[in-house]
Amino acid sequence: MDSKAPTSDAKAGCVIPGPLRRFLTRAVWGLAYAGLFVACLLVGRHLTAIFVAAMSALCCYEFYRMMRLDGKVPNVPLGIVGSVLFPLAALGPQAFLIGSFFLLVLAVGLWYVYSPRTRIADVAVTLFGPVYTGFMLSSIVLLRGSTPGFERALLTVGVCASIWVSDSVAYLVGSRFGRHKMVPKISPKKSWEGFAGGIAGAVVIWLILWATGFYRLDLPFAIFCGVAVSVLGVFGDLIESRIKRGVGVKDSGDLLPGHGGMLDRSDSLIFGCITALLILSLGGVL
Repeated sequence: MDSKAPTSDAKAGCVIPGPLRRFLTRAVWGLAYAGLFVACLLVGRHLTAIFVAAMSALCCYEFYRMMRLDGKVPNVPLGIVGSVLFPLAALGPQAFLIGSFFLLVLAVGLWYVYSPRTRIADVAVTLFGPVYTGFMLSSIVLLRGSTPGFERALLTVGVCASIWVSDSVAYLVGSRFGRHKMVPKISPKKSWEGFAGGIAGAVVIWLILWATGFYRLDLPFAIFCGVAVSVLGVFGDLIESRIKRGVGVKDSGDLLPGHGGMLDRSDSLIFGCITALLILSLGGVL
């Protein structure tokens, strides 16, 4: 009798519940992605720019893939080149970034002129793709900067970490306590309780940055930064959710198990990081 195989009840006891399994999958892949990202930030701005350029290319490709489902016909090679060019241009003077934008608009305009079947909607989508991804994400390269020492690297890690922590805390709080839905027609799982929890999580990271004493951050300004970055990160998430809802897909891709595509993983960074860059620049921190 002792040699019999375990009963189905015993086997069932070893099975990880579905919600926990999904959370663990999400956490493992999220930590792997974040670890690689942080390593690039710590090594230097050139490796950061290469990593962000690769992110941008994947995000732009996934955006175009969704637009094709909506009947649009973007110029994929042209847009992806533009999405890669923006983060790399951020390594140089400001004129490089402006010049990259000009070249993208010129190239798309010429494509429109010499492609009689191309519709203006296709032109708009082609332009929006690299601007939405590469141009916005180039703020990470600008945040990282070229200042010697690890202070700028730590600041950029802190900005990204505040967005990641905000997402994670919002997910956990919303899953456990979420009762009041924010925008059920666009993102049914988002709740006001999770939104508040996410803001609190982001503020904690900014308080850590303030406590280091490395930056010209006073306490009220650090709290304001945490709130603003978290809120704009949520807006970025909702914008991408609206895109996905419009074309009838759940995820932008399947690159990262538990997260979906690269655009799903980066949607909050797209708006959160540029918000941090603008606030820190205007506030005299950078």
